[in-house]
Amino acid sequence: MAGPAAARDRTAVDGAQLNNSLTPHHSEGIPRLTVPFCGTIKGGMRPGKKIVVMGIVDPNPKSFEISLCCGDSDVPPADVAVELQARFPDHQFVRNAFVSGEWGEEETPIPYFPFIPDQPFRLEMHCEYQRFRIFIDGHQLFDFCHRVENFSAINMIKIIGDLQLTKLG
Repeated sequence: MAGPAAARDRTAVDGAQLNNSLTPHHSEGIPRLTVPFCGTIKGGMRPGKKIVVMGIVDPNPKSFEISLCCGDSDVPPADVAVELQARFPDHQFVRNAFVSGEWGEEETPIPYFPFIPDQPFRLEMHCEYQRFRIFIDGHQLFDFCHRVENFSAINMIKIIGDLQLTKLG
């Protein structure tokens, strides 16, 4: 994102709700944990590091997305190491990556759809050498093999859609 509109879209987080691995972006000097959310992952990702997203699904959701990105550029568009998209109408939790200007093949198989409208959830993204391992409410849901090789370049988290954020870490 670039320009004044992008600056308004970036949100900040109260330091008490965010651990040291994520740095908030500030919007008009007011810290808040709102959607859409855009924040920096200090030092990028590395094997052994995890990201935790806690939130509450909206009462009548259509979808939400959580993306780990390599920067925040629109031109050329930044690589997306992993995009997780919860699609409520068809109960799908789709995974994909955007590398070198192209989206890869979507991955859709899951053992169950873990999100319930108007209910809280805890999503953990564990970075391992070969993959991201995704847990929902403490249960492993799936793995996503890395398509971006340079882990330290994965330095942004973006969250959009039909949910309220309660905590990030």
